[in-house]
Amino acid sequence: QVQLQESGPGLVKLSQTLSLTCTVTGVSITDLNAYWSWIRQSPGKEMEWMGTINYRNSTYINPPLKSRTAIYRDTSKNTFTLHLSSVTPEDTATYYCTRGRGTSYDYRGQGTRVTVSS
Repeated sequence: QVQLQESGPGLVKLSQTLSLTCTVTGVSITDLNAYWSWIRQSPGKEMEWMGTINYRNSTYINPPLKSRTAIYRDTSKNTFTLHLSSVTPEDTATYYCTRGRGTSYDYRGQGTRVTVSS
């Protein structure tokens, strides 16, 4: 059974870096053709794709976020981590990790709410 679980701080200060980790169980993140993504949804807004890392450790970042976003993986822990720097109140959202590309997925974590405080 594939499961994803996000972890990280619920509160981040303005201009700091947000780091969220997704722990995957039931499947290896290096499995052939596997793509792993971060998406988020701010209040009143549509779901936004942030970035993807694939089984080959290639990353793809949504262009508007490219200067502030990085995604890494730790194969020994079967996790992948999002780093979002220089956060602003506009980054307040519920963040989800998924197995999929863009905003399409077959498995998704339950989400973690992040608030940026000034």
